[in-house]
Amino acid sequence: MFYAIISEDKPGTLEQRMSARPEHLARLEALRDQGKLLIAGPHPAIDSEDPGPAGFTGSLVVAEFDSLEQAQAWADLDPYISAGVYQRVVVKPYKKVLP
Repeated sequence: MFYAIISEDKPGTLEQRMSARPEHLARLEALRDQGKLLIAGPHPAIDSEDPGPAGFTGSLVVAEFDSLEQAQAWADLDPYISAGVYQRVVVKPYKKVLP
């Protein structure tokens, strides 16, 4: 089943986000290579593809896991958590309908 991992950044953590980004992306690329990643990306803080110093307000990952517990365990190990970027992470089941 798919699970949505919805994360919210702490204000003022762009520098920590950029430092932890390579590790964060490596985990997502591993999910992609396993055929389990549906979509992933950040939420820009402003209406722009490149928000520059405005940074980001969080992230969305939708990926396939065997259970909610497995999805939560994966989310709990995100490098953005250990870097102090995320202030809140919600994991919930996601049912893909379209496309």
